[in-house]
Amino acid sequence: MLIKNARIVTRDEEFIGVVRIENGLVTDVASGTTSAPAADDWDGDYLLPGFVELHTDNLEKHLAPRPGVMWNVDAAFVIHDAQVAAAGITTVFDSLAIGSRTDAGLRGDRIHRDAVSALDRLAEHDLLRADHFLHLRCEVGTEDVVELFDEFGIHRLVKLASVMDHTPGQRQWRDPAKWRQYQERNGKWSEEKMQTALVELSELQTRYADTHRRCIVDRCKTLGISVASHDDTLVEHVEEAVRDGIAISEFPTTMAAAHTARKHGLATVMGAPNVVRGGSHSGNVSALELAKEGLLDILSSDYVPSSLMMAAFQLVRDAGWSLPRAVATVSTVPAKAVGLDDRGAIESGLRADMVRVRLSGAIPVPRATYVRGNRVT
Repeated sequence: MLIKNARIVTRDEEFIGVVRIENGLVTDVASGTTSAPAADDWDGDYLLPGFVELHTDNLEKHLAPRPGVMWNVDAAFVIHDAQVAAAGITTVFDSLAIGSRTDAGLRGDRIHRDAVSALDRLAEHDLLRADHFLHLRCEVGTEDVVELFDEFGIHRLVKLASVMDHTPGQRQWRDPAKWRQYQERNGKWSEEKMQTALVELSELQTRYADTHRRCIVDRCKTLGISVASHDDTLVEHVEEAVRDGIAISEFPTTMAAAHTARKHGLATVMGAPNVVRGGSHSGNVSALELAKEGLLDILSSDYVPSSLMMAAFQLVRDAGWSLPRAVATVSTVPAKAVGLDDRGAIESGLRADMVRVRLSGAIPVPRATYVRGNRVT
């Protein structure tokens, strides 16, 4: 495959040029043009590296399209895969939240087993467009999280785990009233039900959180799984992550936590929807403010796959970043953070994972996505 007249975005610059692909790899990148008749003319469209998504809950929306409605797992995975690929995501870490709680909702071990089985079946028959891995989101304040980690953690596709504590009164939910508001998005809870849940979750957190966090971190080190600390809110949360040897701070909720992460060299992950919306939906720190302070390293689409592309271009407009720097937050940096050194940039010797983009005013429109040089959308 030979592409010409593309606005190529590399790690350091953007230019109109030519890209050659052979056997699924980029073999040459050069500015200028070519007269080769077989070259595919991109007419000035952007040629970006395929996006690397470390944390998405998008699969859950397809597994449960309405409260109380469970969809066929294989069908849900297929449309989730198509949606992320259409958004320019060529490598995706599908999140599985493990650890049983009264407020877990969809996130139970049975649905996770079904989802992993579906992923294995679809991948075996080459029916997926993007390259899929698994991210275990470990709710440390639960009785069975270590048991479930031992079941899922040995799967060949698990490359990332995060240690989370969503107990009301902790981290993201320091204000229990906000936790209650979030829980009631699909229906009001009685005061009795709420108080019972608060007591139960607090007791579980006190009994298990510290011990299970250490167990998960130790197991990840043994298995070679990258680890992220989730919803760091206080300076002490980041310092705990540093002591644990964790290298990723996922969704810090305050400026203080983000500054501490930068001080200690942790890569900071923020939600792309936070950038697109101009702020956090749950009242946490603004991702744009972190970007302006130089405290943003990686973007995650979280619950909106298309937000990665939109946020990257928005960082240029609203934070004054160069496009290569902005695109690196959705490609080069996340790939490096989880040890995927074979992708994440338009560069000779790397996988030809690419997305063709054209701007419509301020909106980037994905026109085609390629995985190992093969067009998948």
